[in-house]
Amino acid sequence: MRTAVITSDDDFRDLQAVATALQGSFDGDVFKRVIYTESHDEVANGRARITEEIWPGNSLHLFSKKRSTLGAVLVCSTPGIPMIFQGQEFLEDKWFSDQDPLNWQQAKEQEGFVHLYRDLIRLRRNWDNLSKGLTGQHIDVYHVNNNDKVLAYHRWADGGPGDSVVVILNFRNEPITDYQVGFPVPGNWQLRFDSHFAGYDDAFEGQVSGDIEVVEEAYDGQACSARVAVAPYSAIIYSLAG
Repeated sequence: MRTAVITSDDDFRDLQAVATALQGSFDGDVFKRVIYTESHDEVANGRARITEEIWPGNSLHLFSKKRSTLGAVLVCSTPGIPMIFQGQEFLEDKWFSDQDPLNWQQAKEQEGFVHLYRDLIRLRRNWDNLSKGLTGQHIDVYHVNNNDKVLAYHRWADGGPGDSVVVILNFRNEPITDYQVGFPVPGNWQLRFDSHFAGYDDAFEGQVSGDIEVVEEAYDGQACSARVAVAPYSAIIYSLAG
């Protein structure tokens, strides 16, 4: 997942490798593994934070910010135990050292990103009873488009309203519109999270995603489908309305 986020050329992102990583488990139990894009090993010993690896010296550039959000969504919406490394939620860019304190001023300057992580954690923990599927064992990575760099997967615990969750990620620096993606069941699916929400960063302009009506038209091996729009380097999360 880290390689797919860091790679500079969109054409070289391997979404099949990401799909394989998403579906991993130990002894058939997804909660026997920890999922992360940053750890004390990954950001030390000559390696840097995700935002700095994306564009060295430009960790707060739009590209660095946007692609780091793809990693954040993958970590918080994949089966397993998610781990966020200290300062990752406000885009800390330094190499890790236990002698170097975090830049807490940046937490204030990047308050929107702190809220982005807050919203992802809220969904991951199902605080609002809208995303129980993110707490479950199950994942079906059913849409892997390596040409257009779009990935989609279904998460569920028991299935049904407030449980079934679909995550769609656009790994290319171009918006996708009127894009057909499979869904497990018909109905009104509501947008619960959009990483391109302008409230997370002033540079995130022109939100294109919204609620959708899923119809009974088979696609992607799913019984139903819908047309969606996703901003560049962005991820959206839907759950079935009650």
